[in-house]
Amino acid sequence: MTIVPRLAAQDLEHVARRYAVAVSPTLLSLMDPADPRDPIARQFLPSLAELNTLPQEIADPIGDGAHNPVPGIVHRHPGRVLFKAVAACPVYCRFCFRRESIGPGKDNALAPAAFEAALAYIAAHPEIREVILTGGDPFILAPRRMAEISGRLAAIPHVKIVRWHTRVPVTDPGRVTDELVAALHGAGATAWVAVHANHAREFGPDAARAIARLADGGIPLVSQSVLLKGVNDDVVSLAALMRAFVEHRIKPYYLHHPDLAPGTSHFRTAIAEGLALMAALRRTLSGLEMPAYMLDIPGGFGKVPLESDHLEMSENGIRVRDMTGAWHDYPEPDAPALIALDGRLKAGHGE
Repeated sequence: MTIVPRLAAQDLEHVARRYAVAVSPTLLSLMDPADPRDPIARQFLPSLAELNTLPQEIADPIGDGAHNPVPGIVHRHPGRVLFKAVAACPVYCRFCFRRESIGPGKDNALAPAAFEAALAYIAAHPEIREVILTGGDPFILAPRRMAEISGRLAAIPHVKIVRWHTRVPVTDPGRVTDELVAALHGAGATAWVAVHANHAREFGPDAARAIARLADGGIPLVSQSVLLKGVNDDVVSLAALMRAFVEHRIKPYYLHHPDLAPGTSHFRTAIAEGLALMAALRRTLSGLEMPAYMLDIPGGFGKVPLESDHLEMSENGIRVRDMTGAWHDYPEPDAPALIALDGRLKAGHGE
């Protein structure tokens, strides 16, 4: 496990000037700040390593800006859009892929005109079946505002699914009230919630109650996690995390390979390590407990499953094929190690 440095006030100020810093009382109660190997502290307490930006790291690592027809909307895939209704969170993950655009001092909520324009865009595109509320963390909105969003989206005939992505149930679970759960339901569309957690210890008693309130309130739940060096990059930790999700009635959905966000290299594993971990997980977990291991291709080309033929060796390291069939180089310093992974990757066979 990687050691987590504890910052002096002056060093903390250097990091905070660059990236937003906030930790909730719930998280502080779950971590041991004196333990250099604490997996929760590593996710939320700042490190001077964040000031080290590698050449391949970019401010918009998944290419939101390339698919941004109106403020607040990212339309990368025909049948679904991201709706970024808010640009703030109750806590700030040190590996956040939107860390350049999220936090205090940003435009933390859409202006009324932009909000209406976003809804008008969705209404004008009948191919959009699913709207994903993200940000920021949409669960920091007031329940009344959430109910308005749910109702307005559900009133659009072709919108059938409204999916909310959040860390609040584990990071600030007191926000998950009966009023909030009721606000998720809009007549005419089905609400889903994707709960982000990266370590089994995040499921404290308060989180368990918040998640149960969502599940008991009729909200189907799926998971989001990121493969993080020093947090969950071993089979025991990953298996415990996925089992914790299932025990709390959350279906494991995506395990993301870390994005190329600035100052996050100390969290990234090699793709070869991730593939080896997934192979070990498949020998350990049931199908119900298995997530899909995903890479968001830099530049806005979408997500692809890494346990697939979307990956191959190239002279530059790794090539990844997007869902349109186009190939893209991906910077991977340990690419040669992939050759040994049971023939999963083919060496330069072309398109």
